[in-house]
Amino acid sequence: MAGQGEASQSGDFDLAAARVCVIVNMRSGREGGKETAQKLDAALRGRVAELCFQDTGTGADLPAMARRAVNGGFDLIVAAGGDGTQAAVAGAVAGSSAAMAVIPGGTFNYFARDLGSGETVDEALKIFDAPRIRRVHVGEMNGMIFLNNVSFGAYPEILRRRESIYRRWGRSRLAAYWSAVAVLWRLRRPLHLTVRADGREQRFTTALAFVAKSAYQLDAFGLEGADCLRRGQMALLLARAKRPGPLVRSALRLALGKSARYADFDLICAEEFELETVPRHEYVAHDGEKIWMDSPFRIRVRHGALRVLVPAGSGGRDAQ
Repeated sequence: MAGQGEASQSGDFDLAAARVCVIVNMRSGREGGKETAQKLDAALRGRVAELCFQDTGTGADLPAMARRAVNGGFDLIVAAGGDGTQAAVAGAVAGSSAAMAVIPGGTFNYFARDLGSGETVDEALKIFDAPRIRRVHVGEMNGMIFLNNVSFGAYPEILRRRESIYRRWGRSRLAAYWSAVAVLWRLRRPLHLTVRADGREQRFTTALAFVAKSAYQLDAFGLEGADCLRRGQMALLLARAKRPGPLVRSALRLALGKSARYADFDLICAEEFELETVPRHEYVAHDGEKIWMDSPFRIRVRHGALRVLVPAGSGGRDAQ
């Protein structure tokens, strides 16, 4: 059954008649990109009208690869990698006549989990047995597509620290949580944020703010806002803590799935936000990637903009 917040249009996908381009991020996750590509080749070879493979060792190549595939008339773009890979491909596919298939290859894989298409490569390959198309909502910030969240304040620094920990100790969820604690404990500068939504303006001083589009992610961390996403909105969560000690305690509660809105976060739900930050030039995280951008940030839901392949009978939630 489709998630409550997703677009209702769905239908069977004719895999045999499809021109398929597979894009593999060779650096994503713990399973090697080469092994993932081999599994996809075995699953698709001889079952589609045309099959091509593109692989990359740098995420910077992904958007251009995906655009070339869409412009080249491919019916299905298969994205193998983590949430950042999925978002880069979705940015090219959203709003086009092409569809996208999600093959998880990262640490958390929230988008794949939200879709119900599996948490591993082997599970996700089942989508090709009896594929269906589901239209899902995506988020857009200043023209950039995101699938799970965009974050301001401490979280982009957490990602920067996490990459250095990954390089030294390897990829794991424990390493990801440790990077969060390490950054929050050293945090000194809060974020000054003006929020405009539904005709109302509010000001906040916070260490961390993020706009969520993944109901699965919010549920996994015990945060409120998933119901807003299933209604087709987004959830803006703003950390109440401003000092290192309370922030670390909030992070630990998040890791244990015991966070509470009134103890840790303020919540605002809307279909569109305008966020203005001080300083104006801000380090922003989006689906696990990082970029410098200038405020104001105009964020909205694009309803039903992405056609995604899911297994027949999938009970996955909306890809918020």
